[in-house]
Order: sequence, then structure tokens, then C-alpha cells
Amino acid sequence: MFNPRLKPASRPAIDDDFFLPELCESEALFALILLAELLVLVLVLAEPMLPDFDWVRLALTSLFVQWIVLLSAACMCRLRPLLAQLRPWLAGCLCSALVVVLTLACTLVADYYDLGGQLPRSGEVNLYLRHALIALIMSALLLRYFYLQSQWRRQEQAELRARIESLQARIRPHFLFNSLNSIASLVAVDPYKAEQAVLDLSDLFRASLAKPGTLVPWCDELALARRYLSIEQYRLGDRLQLEWQVEGVPDDLPIPQLTLQPLLENALIYGIQPRIEGGLVRVEGDYRNGVFSLCVSNPYDETGDGQPSRGTHQALGNIEARLTALFGAAATLSAERRDGRHFTCLRYPCERLSQEARAL
Repeated sequence: MFNPRLKPASRPAIDDDFFLPELCESEALFALILLAELLVLVLVLAEPMLPDFDWVRLALTSLFVQWIVLLSAACMCRLRPLLAQLRPWLAGCLCSALVVVLTLACTLVADYYDLGGQLPRSGEVNLYLRHALIALIMSALLLRYFYLQSQWRRQEQAELRARIESLQARIRPHFLFNSLNSIASLVAVDPYKAEQAVLDLSDLFRASLAKPGTLVPWCDELALARRYLSIEQYRLGDRLQLEWQVEGVPDDLPIPQLTLQPLLENALIYGIQPRIEGGLVRVEGDYRNGVFSLCVSNPYDETGDGQPSRGTHQALGNIEARLTALFGAAATLSAERRDGRHFTCLRYPCERLSQEARAL
């Protein structure tokens, strides 16, 4: 379902927003064939019923309609990039006109070779007019359905974008306040380190605000997290030890911005602050079969009284909500304790750089 390899450059955005779906794709083509077959049944049942059902008539009508459907789908699929540059109403009119022209052409071929049986000359005009009107009505209804579906999908994406931006806006002040608390603890102890930490925080927060959108490359998120840890290193000193095992994560893999930093903050609050001797924070990341997994662990002492703050609970809940909004039910965020360590892990499917366009 997910391709872990980087996909080629995508089409222009205007093509992606076009109301006409990719009719060359197997799912859309299957739906068209099924709808066409239902139309054939309606046309056959609309005629007077005979004691013996005319299966030959059903087969010929089905073949005739499927010709039109497949030809129309192929033409619209090839013309879709050009149609996407037009106004929706004009593109819809051209699509309907194309279907009518193909219907008349198929009718002419079937009439010329007597594929539907001998046609009385007196009924020739009526046949062409009947087929043209049926093609016009059905294509107009189907295009209208595609347009309404695209409008609904666009509204759904706008609501999702607003929700994600709201969550993103909440986590940035939280991130800033906790970093300022760390710097405040340095002011009285080591003013020089406090000054350096303020400069690091300035660059760090500027970087977090400079990236528009909700997804950033893994390399940017990793750099952001390392700068945050440099601030904490001023305060914790040798008590904070770090181990990185993220070589298997591609640099261009998309991740929601400010995801790793709250996980690291959670690890510091659980495993480093309550312990006089500090401890090791391990970051493990991997990307296999189109699924990204990230795990941050820290030492855990059951006798200690260090508990995650309300802000940390909010940040982790924020991460889980953003993962669910962006990647669906397949995304998970879990926390567990084993072997004397506390693990906070997340997993979600993604397709590298193409995932950002799909999400929003």
C-alpha cells in the first residue's frame, strides 16, 4: 500500500485540485464499468418485457455502452492536465460534449456494421438523438457528482488543516515556556551559559517558525531537537547522556514539526531531573516497509517521585492528535515501562516526500 521509495515529481497543484478524478486508475475505472453495467440493466429493463429474456440484447447493449465508457475514460485521462487549466464549468461542458461525440461515433460504427441488428431507416435519427440525450444526461450527472465530491473533499481538507494548525499553535508556546524555565535556572548559577542558551533558543525558535506547513523533513526536525538538547545540556551538564540510533531514517522523511522535542522533554522530566546521577536518553528511529517508527527511552526509578508535568501530558496528547489527523488510525503513540526504562514510541505510515501533499 505504501511505497518507501521516493516518488517522481508530482503534477502541478492545479491538476491535483481538479474535480475530475484520475480515470486511468484501476479503482476509478472499475467504478465506471460497474456504473455503466447498471445503466445497461436500466436500459434493457425499460423496454417491454418478453416471455423469454433477450440475453443477446443485454450482451450487445453492454458491449456498446462499455465501448463508450472506456473510450471516454481514456480520452479524459489524457486530456485531464489541459482540462484542469480551465474553469470547472467549461471543463465540465467539454467533458460532456466529448462523451456525446464518442457516443454518436460508436452509434455510427454499430449502425454501419449492423452490430445491433438491422436498423430501419425511419428510426435512424431517433436512435442517434436518443443515444446523444442519454449520454448527455448521464455524463452531466456523473460530472456533477465528481464536482460535489471534490468540493466536499476540499472542505474536509480545510477543516483538517485548521485543526492541525491549531494544535501546532498550542505546542509552540509550550515549547518556548519550558525552554525559558530551563534558561531561568541557569541565570543565577552560570550567567554566561544562560546567555548562550538564550542565543540558542533564539535561533531554535526562529527555525521552528520559519518552516511553513505541518510536515518537515526528518533532518530539520532532528536539528531542531539537537538545539533544544544543547540548551538542556547547559543546565544538566554531565547528568544528561545521549545515544542516537537514527541512521536508518531517511533525511527527507516527513514528520510533524515539533514532534521529537516534546518526546525528549518528556524523557528529561521522567528520567534525568529526578535522578542525582542523571542517566542516558536513547533515541531510536527506523523506516521499513513504508512505516516510520521512533522511540525515546530514559531510565525510570519506581521509587522516585518525578512525574510528568501537566504541560508534558498536553504535549504528548498534542502529538497523538496531530499524528491521527495527518496519518489516520494507523498512527500510534504509546508509552510503557520495562527493564528499568520508560519508553515513548510512535509509529505511522508515510510515503516520504509525497505524504505531505496527500495529507493536506
